Amino acid sequence: MDSSTLYAARRNMVEYQIRCCKVLEPNLIDLLMDSPREKYVPEHVRSLAYMEGSVPLPEKQEMLTPLQEAQILQALNLQGSERVLEIGTGSGYLTSLLALLADTVVSCEIHGELAQLAEKNLKDNGIDNVSIVHVNAMNADALAEANVGKDFDVIVIGAAITKIPAHIQALLANKGQIMAFVGADIVTLEHYKIDGSNISKEGITETRLLPIEGVTVEREFIF
Repeated sequence: MDSSTLYAARRNMVEYQIRCCKVLEPNLIDLLMDSPREKYVPEHVRSLAYMEGSVPLPEKQEMLTPLQEAQILQALNLQGSERVLEIGTGSGYLTSLLALLADTVVSCEIHGELAQLAEKNLKDNGIDNVSIVHVNAMNADALAEANVGKDFDVIVIGAAITKIPAHIQALLANKGQIMAFVGADIVTLEHYKIDGSNISKEGITETRLLPIEGVTVEREFIF
């Protein structure tokens, strides 16, 4: 596909997948129009970059849909100073958008092939405020050994999870936010805002999503 065709597909994505579902924040719309999603899609499926559904990735994984990515970003309302922890890098597209809206991003990916792919994609597109960590973030000991840091302002979990593990929630700063797809089979994109003992939760949308991999412990944080 040539550049004009891809740009037209991106514009149609924004108009008919994003705006029509009440994602209307002007700066976010501009960012999505200016961000070439096709550059984060494997070449053999590049024509699917702006489709409404999920795009397949190596290791039997898939990208979030454009609408899911936009809904996450609109809910977070990042101001540019945040430290973000992402669980599930995939090909790095959502990672890149988070990096463009926040100060720094640490992104954890369980699959080595995807970690390498995302690192290359981000470098090729000039994103230099992201650290990719090849680690099973669902394993508390492995995540601790990886020394990803703590006191993150935002945590984004990009796959379906039945419980938010305590060891991940413990990495959140006070007055932090968590975005996670919670449930089994049909999951809800949930937005948590946490201020000390005060916790608010908003359900954004319901969807189907691949379950997160690598869950080895039964620790949980109950909201």
